[in-house]
Amino acid sequence: MLRKCGSLRRTDLGQEIQLRGWVNRRRDHGGVIFVDLRDRSGLAQITFSAELDAQLHKLADELRSEYVVSLTGKVIARSAENINPNMPTGEVEVEGQTLTILNTAKTPPISVCDEQDVDESIKLRYRYIDLRRENLQNNLILRSEIARVAREYLYAQDFLEIETPLLTRSTPEGARDYLVPSRVKPGKFYALPQSPQLFKQLLMVSGYEKYFQIAKCFRDEDLRADRQPEFTQIDMEMSFADEKEIRRLVDGLLAQILPLTGRKYPEQTPEITYADAVNFYGSDAPDLRFDLKLIDISDIAAQSQLKVFKEVVDRGGIVKAINVKNSDGKLSRGALDAYKDFVGKFGAKGLAWITIRQNELNSPIAKFFSKEQLDAIIARLQGEVGDILLFVADSKKIVHDALGKLRCAIARDLKLYDPQEFKFCWVVKFPLFERNSEGKLTSTHHPFTKPLDENYNENTLAAAYDIVLNGVELGGGSLRIYKPEEQQKVFETLGIGAAEAREKFGFLLDAFQYGAPPHGGLALGLDRLVMLLAGAESIRDVIAFPKTKSAECLLTEAPAAVAPEQLQELGLKTAE
Repeated sequence: MLRKCGSLRRTDLGQEIQLRGWVNRRRDHGGVIFVDLRDRSGLAQITFSAELDAQLHKLADELRSEYVVSLTGKVIARSAENINPNMPTGEVEVEGQTLTILNTAKTPPISVCDEQDVDESIKLRYRYIDLRRENLQNNLILRSEIARVAREYLYAQDFLEIETPLLTRSTPEGARDYLVPSRVKPGKFYALPQSPQLFKQLLMVSGYEKYFQIAKCFRDEDLRADRQPEFTQIDMEMSFADEKEIRRLVDGLLAQILPLTGRKYPEQTPEITYADAVNFYGSDAPDLRFDLKLIDISDIAAQSQLKVFKEVVDRGGIVKAINVKNSDGKLSRGALDAYKDFVGKFGAKGLAWITIRQNELNSPIAKFFSKEQLDAIIARLQGEVGDILLFVADSKKIVHDALGKLRCAIARDLKLYDPQEFKFCWVVKFPLFERNSEGKLTSTHHPFTKPLDENYNENTLAAAYDIVLNGVELGGGSLRIYKPEEQQKVFETLGIGAAEAREKFGFLLDAFQYGAPPHGGLALGLDRLVMLLAGAESIRDVIAFPKTKSAECLLTEAPAAVAPEQLQELGLKTAE
């Protein structure tokens, strides 16, 4: 009977079975050779005894790590002293009866059975070997299970799974497109989709009401730990639904997914506005596992004698602080200097501090404040003996970025939260528009997001919402514009004239004239979700064949040059 290696238990004692897999480890104990055989399900220990079968023992002596074998044997109990409580199969072993070596293997550059400090470039170059390791296998198995549960849940909610094109036209959605030249239309290009946004809206116009897709998306942008040039999202769209219905749908989906890792989704998920998230946590994806709120003291700082604070406030900037409770003695002067360098990475020009001690304040800036001003700062920050107050003064964006990142770094360094704890929240009421580095209005999410009022200016709020877990945006969505006149007003605010809108989005604007229903949706980042549930450090650990930070595939050596004949067919030339 064919069995999986990791499935054997005491209930199988006496059974004669067949196993197939890879040699994880081989140990020669004189007259007995022990082999740990591995397949996707786990490990089983096999014994080959010279006393029982000398020829079989001799053949087993040829085995090395990663040989591929097929064998038969009898399931027997391990002796009491040899039981391995750390293995699910640790109470039994298989007494080998036959052995076939299906294939040999060179010594792998990466150990599959032991954790080693191997350079990531080596792991990615030999990804097919790295993927044999238990932790990566578990990650991909979890990913598969999450996809299965998502499909089953959405099917049960009457959704249809519909694929949308991967070759489409380039449209401005906020990131740089990957372009694909057309051979049959020389000089013209397809674009790989940044999301299925326009097509899923067209499906709503087409009357399909509830759509989902586990969709591949592509963005040609700088990479980081939770970003890849190609990524996957669980994409959902509904007609005739309001924001609460869509959020309930996502809550229900996550409530089905979390038990896969022994967790429970909260019965009520906290809601926080975008304005409060940025104001108190410095981020639109706040980590709520710890406090360390950002507190504004600009009004007090403006009255002080500290020139750098006063000048920042006079220029329209702000001064904010966080109170690191009971940290005197935990944060040394060297640590504070390191945090000063840390906030500098986010544009802050400095980091000031006040340490509250019994009957005194230790601080390089205290002398620039009156006693009344210091008392007011301490009261506002709820300071007590043993606390350290940290200050940043600059533009709103820099203060929020720097202090927002600093609060997370300090919480991690001082272990202010349980890494196993999950804290979800919904962030709502995003601004519809934001200004880019050139001062131009751009869409905070995308230009198809429905506004909450009809002002169409930078103070307009959007019917947009993000689901956040432990400071990571898991997914975002919105109600969509479905009337052509409203869509045109948003385009005009963004500086997209009627001619440009017709050129780039004419098909969508035309569709809106043929009975488009109210609709909205949300997309969950599958890679990020699996990363957090698996406890992985990077989404590269939950993607089968990821790219490097420079968007290279070290396994296939992509991107690569192509033959001159291919470029000629496409009417292209490479830059010399």
